[in-house]
Amino acid sequence: MRRNTVVIGLCVIFTAVLMMGCAGMTKKASQANFIQPKVSLEMVEVAHYWGWWYYSNKVKPTTGKAGNHGAPLDLAFIFNIENPNPYPVELESLKFTVAFEEFDLNTVSSTDSQWIPAGKTNQLRVHAMFDGRQSLLSLLVVGGFKLKDKTGSAGPGAALKQLATWWEKVPEYGFPISVKEGAAVFKADSVTEVTQFDAVFP
Repeated sequence: MRRNTVVIGLCVIFTAVLMMGCAGMTKKASQANFIQPKVSLEMVEVAHYWGWWYYSNKVKPTTGKAGNHGAPLDLAFIFNIENPNPYPVELESLKFTVAFEEFDLNTVSSTDSQWIPAGKTNQLRVHAMFDGRQSLLSLLVVGGFKLKDKTGSAGPGAALKQLATWWEKVPEYGFPISVKEGAAVFKADSVTEVTQFDAVFP
């Protein structure tokens, strides 16, 4: 009976020491031990596609009001979010600019927060909706000089021709799609850090 009591006592002590050891292994985030999570682009998916078309407000519609309208395009950007820390880290928000052949067309943001476990990698899907009309304005206002260098003209005709080329080639990824000036906000305990990222697909 005494022997059983001793064995039980030793088991209790061993368990307590083990639990204390495990508790000591759990780290709290600090500026000193925080390692920047890594954001990398896994792939770009053509989520929804309607081909290319554009018409001005001079065209009479079958129904509704006339206006300047261009084909929409929905791309899904799939990112790998790697947490190298020995504690969970929260992705609070993410933002980046999308460029077709280095022409900036859209700025996208996501506030879908998620926790990445210690030493693990999560995935995040961010949809970017492009509109033919807005993309035309971006080309004319932001990328005018670059468009003129490429095509010899910075007018609406050259811009529409360039947009048509991209919309027609995008299902086969016929040109580079860039993620630029990416910034992801991460939090862990009292630590808040911003990770920068860039990528090109394919």
